[in-house]
Order: sequence, then structure tokens, then C-alpha cells
Amino acid sequence: MYGPTRGAPSKGSLSFFLGRPDALPAVESIAPANHTVCSASSTLCKLVSWWNTAGGDGTGSGSAAVLMHQSDWLLWLLHGRYGVSDYNNALKVGYDPEADAYPSWIMAQPYSRVLPSVMAPGAPIAAVRDDVRSQYGLSKECVVCTGTTDSIAAFLAARTAGPGRAVTSLGSTLAVKLVSEARVDDARFGVYSHRLDDAWLVGGASNTGGAVLRQLFTDDQLVALSRDIDPAAASPLDYYPLPRKGERFPVSDPDMAPRLQPRPESDAEYLHGILESIARIEARGYSLLRELGATAVEEVFTAGGGAQNEKWTTIRERVLGVPVRKAEQTEAAYGAALLALKGADRRVGAIAS
Repeated sequence: MYGPTRGAPSKGSLSFFLGRPDALPAVESIAPANHTVCSASSTLCKLVSWWNTAGGDGTGSGSAAVLMHQSDWLLWLLHGRYGVSDYNNALKVGYDPEADAYPSWIMAQPYSRVLPSVMAPGAPIAAVRDDVRSQYGLSKECVVCTGTTDSIAAFLAARTAGPGRAVTSLGSTLAVKLVSEARVDDARFGVYSHRLDDAWLVGGASNTGGAVLRQLFTDDQLVALSRDIDPAAASPLDYYPLPRKGERFPVSDPDMAPRLQPRPESDAEYLHGILESIARIEARGYSLLRELGATAVEEVFTAGGGAQNEKWTTIRERVLGVPVRKAEQTEAAYGAALLALKGADRRVGAIAS
């Protein structure tokens, strides 16, 4: 939340506001059951917390503020139009990408006045501000487009499409995105759907992933120990690798404790057990999406740092039971660039017509 001075975020801004426990019951009282916003970490819960402590305190401070996600704020510095977002970032504040509008149960709330306008990801917003253009020597034709979330950008970087195609981002956490003909949303399991043109990108994000590995091994150790792993052999070790207490998907349990014991004498066996356990969590995630009504996964592309480990890829292919391959482009920045190119093409088409 940036404002009312329209400058850098203050300490009371929503960007730095983690929310309070009392926000979730307030959100659950107005939202449909199991809606995406019915999570203590949702943007709407953060907005309600901010409103109750700062925005709606009777001083009028909320009237000059606007909700801006981090990417919205960075883009605003380039184009200068205040309060513009995209329907991927706005999903967890309650924006309905299917209706392409905020639902009435949000618009009836007093804090709806601080909600940003919403456009499709990659839509042209405005030309770069004159001062920014002059500072960096940019063309007068340079246009700023709306953004998206990091995991969707990673999906776009993989350049895959069609129902049943999926991208698993193996970074500090594990995020899955599956192209589905059906929309699936269920906050009980941390499952939500982003609009992807005329299809749906269904998924969730687990707290397991690379952050756990970095707590236990150095990069050199990961490379060396992976050489001693037979990916065709299933590990008998049953772990639930988490960097700390709490899980979001495919189980939503803020009190779930990490399970990384017993530890065998062999570090290679230990790493094998952890990699295989993360693969099982990934498989459970895709299985859950199918159970909830999404299209069944047929092929998985991998993005993020974990895509570099070929032994892990082979383990995951065995556990998932579908082809798994490294995406040609694994960086989310590449997907963001493709989105910007798409927006530039729209602008050219609009000018030509």
C-alpha cells in the first residue's frame, strides 16, 4: 500500500504489513467458502489488517492511498499512472479474472476505495515517463506493460501450452502450475487458478524446495553427492522437508513441523531421501489438482535452480509417472520479457488499426 504521498512506501504500508490474526475471520465473513482470499497470507487479509489499524482510523488517511503490489509500484515509477495492476497479481485481493471485475462482496466494503484498476497481464499501460526516458536514453515509442507474478512468468518462460501441460518451479520453494480446462479454487488446500488467456493455470506452492537443501548442503556438496545417487532406485526414507514449521500446499497446515529424520550415515542416501520426498510432495500436488477437478497432468517442464539437477529430474519422472524435462528457458525474467513483447505487439496492432 503506497500513499497518501505517492512516494516510497512508509513503515505502515501494506508492502511491509504482514497482517494480524483477526483479519482472517473478517475476510471469511464476507468471502465465499474456501475462496482464495481465505488465507491469513492473502493480500485481502493484509489489506483488512492495514485498514483496521491505519486506513480506516477516521483520519481519512485511507482515502488518498492505493493498493499496489511490488510490481505495480515498480512499473508506476516507469509510467507514472497511479494504481494500475494486473489480474494475476490482483487474484489474492479477490479480483475475479473470469468476470474481469471485483466481486460485489468486496466492492461493498469501505476499503474498496483503495483497490487498483486491473488490466490483463502484458497490456500496454502508458509510455515511459519523459524523465525516465531521458535518464536512460529510451525511445519515445517505449511503452510500459502490466506485469504478472513470478511463478506465472516462469511458466511463460517454458513456452508450453495446452491442457495437461505443467511447469514446476524448483526454487527456494516448490510451485506447480498446470494448464487446465476447468477452474479450481480451494483455500483448504492452498489451490487457486490464474487466468491464462482462454484457459486456467491451476496450482499451488509448497514450502518445501531448495531452501531446505541449502540448510543442509552447500552447492558443491549437492553436485558431488548427486553423482552417487541411483535415480532408478526408490529411496525408503520418508521425509517431509520444510525449512521451518508450516506448509501451504498440498496440505495447508501452519503448524506442520519439518520431518527430516532418521538421518542415515551416508550423506548421499540422505540427499536421495530428501529429493525423493520432495518429488512425492510434487506428485501429491498434481494428484490433488486432479481430484479437485483440474485436467490431469500429462507432461511437466521444470524451471528454477532445481532444473539443473539431472538426477533429481529422473527421480521426479519416476515418481510423477509422466515425462519431465528441463524447460529451454528456466528464468522467470525471460517469461516477463515475452509478456512485454506480447504487450508491445498489441500496441502496434492498435496503432495499425
